[in-house]
Amino acid sequence: MYRTLKTRFRAKKEVIQKLFECNRISAEVWNECLRLAKEHHLETGKWITKTELQKATKGRFSIHSQSIQAVVHKYIFARDGAKEARKKGEKIKYPYKKKKHFNTKWAKDGFVLREDGTLELSLGIWNRKRQSPLVVKIDKEKLPNGKVKEIELVYDRGLWLCLSYEDGKKPKENPCKNRVAIDPGEIHTIAAICENGESLIITGRKIRSIHRLRNKKLKELQKLMSRCKKGSKQWKKYNRAKQYVLSKSEAQLKDALHKTTRQFVRWCLENQVKEVVIGDIEGIQRNTKKKRNKKTNQKLSNWSFGKLFDYLKYKLNAEGIEIEKKDESYTSQTCPVCGKKNKSSSRNYTCQCGYKRHRDIHGAMNLFAKVYYGEIRPLEFTVKPFTYRRIA
Repeated sequence: MYRTLKTRFRAKKEVIQKLFECNRISAEVWNECLRLAKEHHLETGKWITKTELQKATKGRFSIHSQSIQAVVHKYIFARDGAKEARKKGEKIKYPYKKKKHFNTKWAKDGFVLREDGTLELSLGIWNRKRQSPLVVKIDKEKLPNGKVKEIELVYDRGLWLCLSYEDGKKPKENPCKNRVAIDPGEIHTIAAICENGESLIITGRKIRSIHRLRNKKLKELQKLMSRCKKGSKQWKKYNRAKQYVLSKSEAQLKDALHKTTRQFVRWCLENQVKEVVIGDIEGIQRNTKKKRNKKTNQKLSNWSFGKLFDYLKYKLNAEGIEIEKKDESYTSQTCPVCGKKNKSSSRNYTCQCGYKRHRDIHGAMNLFAKVYYGEIRPLEFTVKPFTYRRIA
């Protein structure tokens, strides 16, 4: 299985400066991809292909050829992702924003990692001469237990190296049979029911509080920055504070999501789960500005559904548990007994026919029935009172 290790490193001052320059050059590659793609489309009316883009950028920048290719691949991936989203009816723009910094990648032929932690990052050939590699030092104890396949240089209140490696482990074989449905939420991150009758709610109130504090601090700093001349000493001071708030809140959110998904995986193992389905809410915050107020739109934009699914996927797959997104249309509104649609304004769903259930558990139950029974109807098993869990 592939893993990624984010680690600090040591290097000389001139090497650090050169690494910053690498990220600036990678940004130039990205900007050139935007320009070439636009020109090609205006001239031919067609998309520029990956091969054409690689050929047009080859040998034009003073970083390793594989580092240039990595930027091209990211552009193509972003463009194709936008294209697929637009096919689904979502109003999303193709890549168009220019960058000042972009993460630099080194693939298998672009670096040498020694057992003592010495890392040589190649800059390739420039002006017909091979450039001297950038030498950095990683603590031997922090080296991953596996063969490193790729290295990415990232900035997070300082430069870090992300080492992607193969740990040699294979997903576990899972002989279990139980199935689980998850209704993801903004207040309760995970609401799940299992085929054995167990149900679980993991609150997302800590994640909400981190988002609220971040938005409050950003509002204060942006108000102060608006009173300063852009680029002035005071403006830069506020901008550094803004980047600090963003970086710190991102680390807190990542930690909270890891704890949430870890609790859910443990619950799945306790209940002998084989398969998980989760409601697909991709694009819920788009195309709804006229229908919802600003406060609701802000909550939806803060919803980290994509990251939640990614964390769940790799953790569950490691345990031999499959997870898949499924359409959850009307699962929160439809009564499984009489079939009527009702919008709940509280944490409990109630229907005129007498049916009552916690709103999020109700959504998970209907998703289970929709996926595994083919229609929303009462489940063939009794759902026990749910377990409520918080994250520290």
